[in-house]
Amino acid sequence: NMRIVAGKFGSRVIQAVEGQTTRPTTDKVKEAIFSRIGPYFDGGSILDLFAGSGAISLEAISRGMEHAVLVDMNGKAISTITSNIKALGVRDACTVLKMDYKTALHKLEEQKQSFDVVFLDPPYKKQQISSILQYLDEHDMVKENGDVICESLKEDIFEDAVGSLQKVKDVTYGITRITYYRKR
Repeated sequence: NMRIVAGKFGSRVIQAVEGQTTRPTTDKVKEAIFSRIGPYFDGGSILDLFAGSGAISLEAISRGMEHAVLVDMNGKAISTITSNIKALGVRDACTVLKMDYKTALHKLEEQKQSFDVVFLDPPYKKQQISSILQYLDEHDMVKENGDVICESLKEDIFEDAVGSLQKVKDVTYGITRITYYRKR
């Protein structure tokens, strides 16, 4: 099991996805990400495109974000997300989409949605992250001064800018690299 690190649900335990092959983002990395982009929010919205257990979105909501869109195509992930949302009583703050990321991006773009924070931790890191960054930029899906956080393998190095998304930092933790982009 995992826990919410800080905010109104700080130290509450949430479920991990059973039999998960990908490692969930560790507390240390989660803490570093939120210290950098938050640590607390005054409303706003997050898009979590490969949501897994929903831990990142629920952490953001705990820290004051108003709304999260959680996307995953795995049935076990969706049922874990749903029970975590229910356990914390934040159903109104969450939209859960069971579909692949391309379908989700398309749907959200058609609804003219844009986000303050986008979190990307896809299974096949590099090529997917690059094409998603391009899509987010082309369709103006990141709000002014919004953040895109990419979790990848340490070896994956990303471009300095993708359109109006500017790389502001990248940090490695063990085998993980976190790359931060900001919408300029």
